[in-house]
Amino acid sequence: MFRERTGLIVWVSDPKSARHLDRFGTVHYISKRMNYAVMYIYADRYEETVRQLQKQSFVRKIERSYRNEIKTEYNSNMPDKTRFYTY
Repeated sequence: MFRERTGLIVWVSDPKSARHLDRFGTVHYISKRMNYAVMYIYADRYEETVRQLQKQSFVRKIERSYRNEIKTEYNSNMPDKTRFYTY
């Protein structure tokens, strides 16, 4: 149903030029102060897209986002203490 996507952090030399990243994927956020952009691309075209991005003159560095690999389901082995605080 949905194609798997991966995130990229693209460090740019000028935030105005980061607007041109739209043709490579979906730009989620552009930081004007720190000069980086967060974008999402399709995972099956990762290598090709990174190669094309590195050819751009305004791109300084490209980092892969590890957000997909972070565990988001948490469990706690501690007992529930709410019964001690009820009146």
